[in-house]
Amino acid sequence: MMSGRPFSLAVALLCAAMVVPAQAATIEITMENLEISPAEISAKVGDSIVWINKDVFAHTATAKTGDFDVTLPPKKSAISVLKKAGTIDYYCRYHPNMKATLKVEP
Repeated sequence: MMSGRPFSLAVALLCAAMVVPAQAATIEITMENLEISPAEISAKVGDSIVWINKDVFAHTATAKTGDFDVTLPPKKSAISVLKKAGTIDYYCRYHPNMKATLKVEP
């Protein structure tokens, strides 16, 4: 049986090896046929959003809060990283009927 300092060191190393850092997720949001899909989605601060425009005309992902404003040319994509928590309603400036909600957790 180990005692004292070597035992404490072994326990500390074992605990450190068991700690796994959380990885940020990558979430895809698609704009196609004048719709945003999914219309509601949850994510976490630090996650990346891949905005994909599958239409033949430009779209935007414009947050009503001003948190982001991504312009997507036809058949292109863009990536943004979520920086703060909250519920964000967003829309396409070119097609205001295209609306969605992104819930960002801490």
